[in-house]
Amino acid sequence: MNRKPPHKRVPGLPTPALARQKEAIVVVGGSGFIGCNLADSYLSEGEDVIVLDNLSRPGVERNLEWLVGNHGSAVQPVVADIRDLPAIEPIFKDAKAVFHLAAQTAVTTSLKQPIDDFETNARGTINVLEAVRRSGRRMPVIFASTNKVYGALAGMQMKELGSRHVPTDETVRRFGVCEARPLDFCTPYGCSKGVADQYVLDYAKSFGVPTAVLRMSCVYGPRQFGTEDQGWVAHFLIRALAGQPISIYGDGKQVRDVLHVGDAVAAYRAVLKSIGGLEGRAFNLGGGPDNAVSIAEVLSEIELLTGRRLGTVTSDWRAGDQLFFVADTRALEKAVGWKARTHWRKGLRDLHAWLLEDWIEVDAVQRQPRRVTA
Repeated sequence: MNRKPPHKRVPGLPTPALARQKEAIVVVGGSGFIGCNLADSYLSEGEDVIVLDNLSRPGVERNLEWLVGNHGSAVQPVVADIRDLPAIEPIFKDAKAVFHLAAQTAVTTSLKQPIDDFETNARGTINVLEAVRRSGRRMPVIFASTNKVYGALAGMQMKELGSRHVPTDETVRRFGVCEARPLDFCTPYGCSKGVADQYVLDYAKSFGVPTAVLRMSCVYGPRQFGTEDQGWVAHFLIRALAGQPISIYGDGKQVRDVLHVGDAVAAYRAVLKSIGGLEGRAFNLGGGPDNAVSIAEVLSEIELLTGRRLGTVTSDWRAGDQLFFVADTRALEKAVGWKARTHWRKGLRDLHAWLLEDWIEVDAVQRQPRRVTA
């Protein structure tokens, strides 16, 4: 017998008013890091936003309280779980656009609880798509996918160059990994997100739902309560400010193209604005070659920011870890005119400033018992 996921409400938040004349934008996972920043951008322009979230990840209830505190009744909080189709279906009845960012986000959690990972990422996504389809409205759906759909990139020839692993292929080294790269799902997380990625694209083909997919690299910035399993840039800074050691898996020369959340929000908005010409397409989203950085280089910059030497603990490589992932964003740039504007050093300073300003809030989240994201 299937158990319905538990529903929770945040004390003091208003009951959602879904029967309004004004159409709202639905942000699924809108209390999460990227979701709340995306919701805030639309709310700041006078849009109504339905924030759909099950509030399972530590700290996200604080993001929801922040949204309501800043924007009042324009925020329509709905505490529900995307695994429960009957509970979420009415939410999409009169919406005008959907951003789907809710997910189980950690590879490590997916290896421990693959069924839960599938239920959230795969079944939850098709539930969102079905809720949109059953609404009978031609409603755009923009989905947050991941670079993990390309797998560990084990076939990519690599070499060490100083503090980095880099591809031997000059084109990949210069521009990054493009969308023509074959999909190669790896780990339960990669499989569940990959399944969702493909369902989102197929709903454009099979049912005419205007969908698009953004396969994200590492996004960081304010309102990110990073952990060791997800949100590593924020996690490193939080540990550094707390004077705690940082775990390094592998040799620390892994390269990622980190993207500031402000640039990520701009990309999602640009895709929605141009959805008429982008239906059924997937784009890589990351900081690109200008923001490619190794873990070791980020740690060095954090030492400069905090003025203290960091303690580190080295462990074995983790399953599915990519030595190098830099997103080739040229297709997205050409399609919507988007470009990453925030250099990673400036973005790291921005995150550092937010952590210092809101340290009591972040510290409270870090001291909560660990829970599985759902």
